[in-house]
Amino acid sequence: MTGGGRESEGGEEEVRGARRIPGPRGAADDLDLASVPLPPLPPPGGSAPDEAVPEQSQPASASASGDAPESDAGEPEPDLGPGPAAEAWPEPGPCPEPEPGPEPEPADGHPHPAAPEPEPAAPAAEAWPEPGPGPEPADGTPEPPAPDPLVSSAPVVLPHQVLKALLGAWALSACSAEETAAVEDHLTGCAPCADEALRLRDAVGLLHTDGSLDLDPTLRTRVLDGCFGRRPARIPVPEWAAPYDAETARLDALLRDIGDSEWHAPVRLQWFEEERRVSRRTTVAGVIGHLMAVDGLLSAALGLDDPLDGGKAPLDPTERTETYWSATRRPPTRAVREPWRAQSHELIRTASFAGRNVAETSVSYGAFALPLQDAALDRAFECWVHGGDIADAVDYPYPAPSAAHLHRMIDLAARMLPAALAGRRSAGLAGPAKDLVAAGAPGRSLHLEIEGHGGGDWYIPLDSPAAVGAPERAVAQVALDGVEFCRLAAGHISPVEAAAGQEGDREAIRDVLFAAASLSRL
Repeated sequence: MTGGGRESEGGEEEVRGARRIPGPRGAADDLDLASVPLPPLPPPGGSAPDEAVPEQSQPASASASGDAPESDAGEPEPDLGPGPAAEAWPEPGPCPEPEPGPEPEPADGHPHPAAPEPEPAAPAAEAWPEPGPGPEPADGTPEPPAPDPLVSSAPVVLPHQVLKALLGAWALSACSAEETAAVEDHLTGCAPCADEALRLRDAVGLLHTDGSLDLDPTLRTRVLDGCFGRRPARIPVPEWAAPYDAETARLDALLRDIGDSEWHAPVRLQWFEEERRVSRRTTVAGVIGHLMAVDGLLSAALGLDDPLDGGKAPLDPTERTETYWSATRRPPTRAVREPWRAQSHELIRTASFAGRNVAETSVSYGAFALPLQDAALDRAFECWVHGGDIADAVDYPYPAPSAAHLHRMIDLAARMLPAALAGRRSAGLAGPAKDLVAAGAPGRSLHLEIEGHGGGDWYIPLDSPAAVGAPERAVAQVALDGVEFCRLAAGHISPVEAAAGQEGDREAIRDVLFAAASLSRL
């Protein structure tokens, strides 16, 4: 065997001259074996389970002779005690390079990849011991047993004031498990704290709502109706002044929410003159000054002070606005809000105390005149339109008026269309009259159908302002959304852009749509 083993080893060394991929090796090859602590040896006569016994290296004599290691099924080597096994380990130092040797043939007949020869080990280190208790201290005192894990704790006992202070955190689910148990146990016996906890939980639900935080535009009307239902006003606001009252209040709420810098945000005012769109650039404060200047026409009609000195100020709304802007030495700021707000309140209060007869008071606009009730409705329409311009400039939500108020605004525009159509015809901007009739008689008409919010049906006489629109004389029909029609009448969209359903006489439809756009002004 010795000769054969040497020849085998010599042949192995000659083959090892070529580079080859090494086979898998144990983790101990990468470690300094002298620095690795040895596990405790098994007690005499015992053996560890097969799956818990790692494979050990062979004794030095077996490695030198080249004999194959014994099978795992053989009898374990006798335990030599801790002394000889400890002496078999080498002194600390660099790990020597392992030398390859013959490997045992596996039972399944498949050769394993070659692996380097392990370090020499103690003869009795074949079987690893069963896990046992750790070493005792040097003084002989046994190590105290490990404490049992905490399974449960005693309930927390807290005074009433502390539990009451924890109700807010409990409602937000921010208490610990012990505090939550203590609070809930307390709520079963304390009625005041239980009521408070219920209110807090309801409040927490409001913090997580997915709904819009914007106020309902009908909230003010519902609150006032509820208040007046309990205690009617001694002097109520006239019904014809209610839209102006509501729109000035909505605009005032918008102005209250914006910051100082937003009063200088640019706003572009748009309207139609003849066949083209006209625009004017100003600021948020400039728009409020424009509204205050034109509202002065109503103030003068009611005998109140005109902000532009009514004796010398022009009556045309555009000229009044230009006069106000040019007379202002500095660009208007948020300081303009208080005079405008005071003026609108004074108008509503004066109209309320004046009684019913004041509704027919004439308000002159220079080129035309309107009764005070229609003038107030016109100012409500203007306030809503310019409120939307300001809202667009400062990125603020601004819904349309209530359906009842919007319907009245559309009705005013529909009643003004025959006069506007006659004026365009006189200027040569509309087709000639085709069927003149006596005043008050039914004439050719256009059916204006307003859909959606504040909608209704109106019949617009086409040939004479004094004629009466009648369904039986309708020659054309136009269908528009209510808000879209108001934007057309405000000059914010052109007649061509109006999304209208059209049927019948095309010339009549075009004349009415352009007449609606001509109602707009600065």
